Amino acid sequence: MERILIPTDFSENAMNAIKYALELFKYEKSEFYIMHAFQDEIYADGSLLTRETLGEVTNFISERSNKLLTQTLEEVNRVSPNPRHKYLTISSNSMLIDEADKIVDEKDIDIIVMGTRGKTNDRKLTFGSHTLQILKYVQCPVLAIPENYKYQQPKHILFPTNYMIPYKRRELKLLSEMVAPYQAEINVLYISKSSKLSMRQEDNRTFILEELYRNKVNFKTVNSTNMSKTVFKQIEENDIDMLAMVNTRHSFLENILFQSVIDKLSLNIKIPFLAMQNMRR
Repeated sequence: MERILIPTDFSENAMNAIKYALELFKYEKSEFYIMHAFQDEIYADGSLLTRETLGEVTNFISERSNKLLTQTLEEVNRVSPNPRHKYLTISSNSMLIDEADKIVDEKDIDIIVMGTRGKTNDRKLTFGSHTLQILKYVQCPVLAIPENYKYQQPKHILFPTNYMIPYKRRELKLLSEMVAPYQAEINVLYISKSSKLSMRQEDNRTFILEELYRNKVNFKTVNSTNMSKTVFKQIEENDIDMLAMVNTRHSFLENILFQSVIDKLSLNIKIPFLAMQNMRR
């Protein structure tokens, strides 16, 4: 059984991510935890909030959260009355990161699915602030769905790697099982000036192949030093409909996510993006 956590702020982008997840896992017996953490909303307008009104404001936002979760659940059951799926809602007076971390641990969550942006929808950023926080700090694979992305079966997955990290078996298994029903091809891309692999790299490459045995796996080496340019060229030229990367210390993905000035993010991801975690912070 797959256990999927979907944070929501009740925006169109959040609902779009929910619908994508329902389609992606439609063949799997799954539990969906649809979660809204609303503590930020309580303190959003500091000019109106006082200690005297805190309780009243908290109750109002809590009631609204539960009401909107009920409406979301009704919409979910309408668009996906799937007997393989079980839906649960969580409304919490807490910060998004804290609640996501808690649920991941308590419910043994396999993957978090969320939109790349929420209500604030700052178009200068590839990822909204909440999505970026989840990607950076929650120790769980995250599948980020771009704004207005219309679901299509994942057939071609791009998996850039330098073969230098000890991959997690559970997360490679998740990727494999997630796309296997669609007979997807996983294109493992090594970007380097040299095609020669060290013994360590060869072992990690073998491990990838062994864990992705359910899928057709293509290995490719591209002679380049420009990572982002090469990745996007591969996406465009190979009809890629999902990008999967492993987030570890000193990885290409971490270098992007942990830039000091987020506004300068150069990526403009227009396809679903799976970030598999391989580090502790």
